[in-house]
Amino acid sequence: MRTALAALAFAGIIHSGPVMAEVPDLKGREVVVVTENAYPPLQFVDPGSGEAIGWEYDAMAEIGKRLNVNVVYENISWDAMIAAVSQGQYDMGMTGITIREDRMEKVDFSDSYMVSQMLMIVAGDESRFDDARGFAADSDLLAGAQPGTTPFYVTVYDILDGNEANPRIIQFETFGAALQALRTGDVDLVLSDSTAANGYVSASDGGLKIVGEPLGTEEFGFIFPKGSDLVGPMNAAIAEMKADGTLDALNTKWFLEYEMGQ
Repeated sequence: MRTALAALAFAGIIHSGPVMAEVPDLKGREVVVVTENAYPPLQFVDPGSGEAIGWEYDAMAEIGKRLNVNVVYENISWDAMIAAVSQGQYDMGMTGITIREDRMEKVDFSDSYMVSQMLMIVAGDESRFDDARGFAADSDLLAGAQPGTTPFYVTVYDILDGNEANPRIIQFETFGAALQALRTGDVDLVLSDSTAANGYVSASDGGLKIVGEPLGTEEFGFIFPKGSDLVGPMNAAIAEMKADGTLDALNTKWFLEYEMGQ
């Protein structure tokens, strides 16, 4: 990925964590993981092969080996994911989910495996603004966002006026739809965390670019139904993977070596 060095700088991958616990053997237990497959390079459908791939898939494969679990994947939309996991429909959810206090009321989180910051994605030929202040000052400019997500709230509270019904925010059911609206000129700005933003820009062949300074910081974690006995084992595996360099290797693969669309 040509922007990978910037991605790593913005991603701020965590290397510290709690004292490592012993990684247990879960004796082949089945773990059903739900994901959206729309968040490159964490998890997405490869445009060439049609296969679901990404950083989180590789991480879960490694966790599965270490914990001796059989990982089974299901798909669901982002807006239904947290509720479905909280209701126990799935054992676990992954899709670059920001650890937030309001979400902790509904689900349990693993320890953070990555830290990222919000970036502003615009059309490659955008010249009307080059930072958040410039966007906010022009009332004709529109932002696309998926309701209930961190990019939506950052757009509302960090860029605009704090009004979640502001007509300058065009809401979309999926991040992909918002990004497509940006490509076609129906909106002028889309926010995404640095992991996904750099992936989309790298794959756009100049059609998209990043402007301005990073906005805010978010930590990613896996989610589980409240009280799940999987949280401790998952945290032990994550800590071990941080300590032995496995997460560093995944970062190199997906942020330095992988070329979106190749």
